Amino acid sequence: MPLARNQLLAAGIPSESLVFIDDHSSASDVNGHRVVSYSEFLAIPAQSRNVALAIASDSVREELYLKLGDDGVAQWSIHASNAVVLDEVAIAEGAILCPFVTITSNIRIGRCFHANIYSYVAHDCEIGDFVTFAPGVMCNGNVRIEDHVYIGTGAVLKQGRPGEPLVIGRGAVVGMGAVVTRSVAAGTTVVGNPARPLLK
Repeated sequence: MPLARNQLLAAGIPSESLVFIDDHSSASDVNGHRVVSYSEFLAIPAQSRNVALAIASDSVREELYLKLGDDGVAQWSIHASNAVVLDEVAIAEGAILCPFVTITSNIRIGRCFHANIYSYVAHDCEIGDFVTFAPGVMCNGNVRIEDHVYIGTGAVLKQGRPGEPLVIGRGAVVGMGAVVTRSVAAGTTVVGNPARPLLK
């Protein structure tokens, strides 16, 4: 909410237009902003409607993304004022870049990306849709992260090579503090240093 509020104020838009949408909340406000149901949100008179999906679950984020699209509600990207984005970076709609995030150069990022505080993405990386970085993720150069991946707090992704990226497969989970030195298969959870598949 504070990031969204600051972004609106910087654009000269009154913060009263910012609401928190929750169909299951008994609270009337959060951080000084009204809580409304989704149907109430759609009923508010407005020239346009924009939503930032600040939800950790990638599958719920995708479900809501599709519903919003069906209802003609646009995705809103929120970037902290001190987030750094350098050259030749393409970030799709709905991204949330928290304070102290750095996105360097020659990077492509998909829909509804979440980069939590102190995370970075180094050069020549590709990141898919609905990917989540917990705080302090270190994604080094020449890495390809496929859709619906979760990278845990403080994880390190070793740099790949040009034409031979380190790949984190679709739906994989990288555990907190893991050091990933080789590609991770789709749907796999890896932990430790060096990162290895979690035994069940």
